[in-house]
Amino acid sequence: MCAVRMHEDEVDIDVSLVGRLIAWRFPQWAGLPLRRLASSGTENAMFRLGADKVVRLPRHPRAVEAIDHELRWLPRLGPGLPAAAPEPLGRGEPGADFPWPWAVYRWLDGRNPVPGELGEPELLAGDLAAYVTALRRIDPAGGPTGYRGVPLVARDPFLRDALAQLAGRVDTEAVTAVWEEALRAPEYAGPPLWAHGDLMAGNLLVAGGRLTGVIDYGTVGVGDPAVDLIAAWCLLPVEARGVFREAIGVDEAEWARGRGWALSIAVIALPYYWETNPPVAANSRHVIREILAEAA
Repeated sequence: MCAVRMHEDEVDIDVSLVGRLIAWRFPQWAGLPLRRLASSGTENAMFRLGADKVVRLPRHPRAVEAIDHELRWLPRLGPGLPAAAPEPLGRGEPGADFPWPWAVYRWLDGRNPVPGELGEPELLAGDLAAYVTALRRIDPAGGPTGYRGVPLVARDPFLRDALAQLAGRVDTEAVTAVWEEALRAPEYAGPPLWAHGDLMAGNLLVAGGRLTGVIDYGTVGVGDPAVDLIAAWCLLPVEARGVFREAIGVDEAEWARGRGWALSIAVIALPYYWETNPPVAANSRHVIREILAEAA
């Protein structure tokens, strides 16, 4: 659980504060049991409210926009997806105790999958492919530009800065070689398509080895959908990646861009969260190892 401060501009959020916010904005739910959830999430604090609700509050200013973003787009996207999506129940307004909007959602059952401990990796790969395919088929008209739906080259300065900070801690020469190979892949030339943008284990819910839900739609948008291929390296073992790729129908250029996205997200996050969020740092190291092993 990462209740420690990860960002210099992070605000303090605890059960007492959330209880006051609920009583003020949603008095009908005041008095329900409330507890903080163990989470490696970096952007929001999560609290379970009663048996069937969850409260989500941004931890720092840069996470604020994502609350209204997903409240706007979830009702459009959720019904067309094969895995459960968060169902908004109410928007909390900023107030004297908390400066930003927040939200209450219906609780989704399931647990986060753990890389290397998947019960049915090939079945899960098929479920993930079905989710990605269904999301891509939703009409993109009027959709927002995806936070990560842009050309991969936009990540280049940030990745190289992170690599400089990681000298001596990762194989920077090998990472650079894989990264530059991804940059050489042809840019996406198709129509903008929907992508979740953050299909990491912490945003997936499973039960019995199968995908049951996908959460955190703060980065959802339209653009190059290759970013949703990151699940192949963030979660799936090598033998299940082919199932995932074939089920979606991914060509070499898109696969290379997806690998580049997975690598860039992991590398950029690693020095920032090395000390403050061990689960995120461990997952970043896992992704880097998987990609370098595949390249070798």
